[in-house]
Amino acid sequence: MTVTNDPDELEAQFAQWRQYVRRRPELSESDADELEDHLRGSVDQLTALGLHSDEAFLVAVKRMGGLDELSREFAREHSERLWKQLVLTGDSGPRSRSRHDLVVMLVCAIGAAVSIKIPELFGHDVDFDEDGFYSLNYSLFALPWLAGFLLWRRRATRLVCAVVAALFLVGAAAANLYPVRTESQSIDVIASHLPIALWFVVGVAYVSDGLRSARRRMDFIRFTGEWFVYLTLIGLGGGVLIAFAVGAFNAIDIYIDDIVDEWLLPCGLVAGVVVAGWLVEAKQGVIENIAPVLTRLFTPLFTIGLLSFLVTIGWNGRRIDVNRGNLVIFDLLLVLVLGLLLYSMSARDPLAPAGRFDVMQLVLVAAALVMDALVLFTMTGRIAQYGSTPNNMTALGANIVLLVNLIWTAWLLLRFVRRRQPFAVIERWQTTYLPVYAGWMWIVVLILPPVFAFR
Repeated sequence: MTVTNDPDELEAQFAQWRQYVRRRPELSESDADELEDHLRGSVDQLTALGLHSDEAFLVAVKRMGGLDELSREFAREHSERLWKQLVLTGDSGPRSRSRHDLVVMLVCAIGAAVSIKIPELFGHDVDFDEDGFYSLNYSLFALPWLAGFLLWRRRATRLVCAVVAALFLVGAAAANLYPVRTESQSIDVIASHLPIALWFVVGVAYVSDGLRSARRRMDFIRFTGEWFVYLTLIGLGGGVLIAFAVGAFNAIDIYIDDIVDEWLLPCGLVAGVVVAGWLVEAKQGVIENIAPVLTRLFTPLFTIGLLSFLVTIGWNGRRIDVNRGNLVIFDLLLVLVLGLLLYSMSARDPLAPAGRFDVMQLVLVAAALVMDALVLFTMTGRIAQYGSTPNNMTALGANIVLLVNLIWTAWLLLRFVRRRQPFAVIERWQTTYLPVYAGWMWIVVLILPPVFAFR
């Protein structure tokens, strides 16, 4: 690497750093000025010691620590301003952008709520989904609006917007043009995998400001976990509110059950998807992320649970019954294990050495790997004996995709624990593997149903 003392290049580095700092909504303009003054003073001291300007800049940034750490420090020192921001009562600097985001979010949330009622004009009843229309299309009433909000917020190019819109149209075509019957397995396969495939389209909208960036893909993983937590909290709060409302109206002999079933629940769910996404965007970096914190609690519990399950299998010598219900449970368990791994990575300092928690994660991944291998062994035997169906082929492919990731993750974790490689290699592997998951979901939605003649 060449070094330089070009002042223009150094100023460009300061400008790039300041632009990155100003993305944090909790840091005001004056905070950014104070941070920049501190950084410039550190660079001046280092250059006085004989370092080249670009070397001094890198060392100074490193000494200041990660931006998240700085954000938390400023939040502690300016707690009054922080709490005002949390309740959206501020009126300076980046607050104007927050107000614009709020307006766009409300438009998208209302659009989602209105769009889910439009099919009723054409004979589809959201409360009695006898033809399976809403089972197939529910995600199409919410996720495009969330993607639209993210595209607006990222100032995405027209090409990215066109690609995102085209993918949603492909998903809508698969959901509505394939000749699937309500009693067929294909309708279940499409209904269960299309929302996940479309969520990866939301991911394209989220990373539209850095499509090739591994860091932005990891940011999307963080966003997914936080969005799920917020959506769950919104759902719990909304459920309590509806329960109180129904009880209060019942007390005066007015029954609003139909309004709840036909309006509040469907409209609230799709609008909540957009609101949860806006909350994650508005509050990122202001408070500690929730999902990574939960991983610290559940990783030991899942490790103990999986080890107990494997010990029980070895003790009793029983084979795993891979009926449809059990397959769903095992797949969800493997996804949860992967989620625990990803969200712990998202909150980890990549430069920190391996510790006990990393060893525990290695044990968890190894246990999940053994369980996945046992399920695959039993599943392939059943397919060879009874033949293939859309359900078991979907489960087989998902387990193979998970198995490949778990094998290489276990190997990378082992090397990291043994101090043979940096942690960044594991993080890069996980973000690089995301397109594989997305590709498999689209294969399930678009290819498997016609391969099995939509049965």
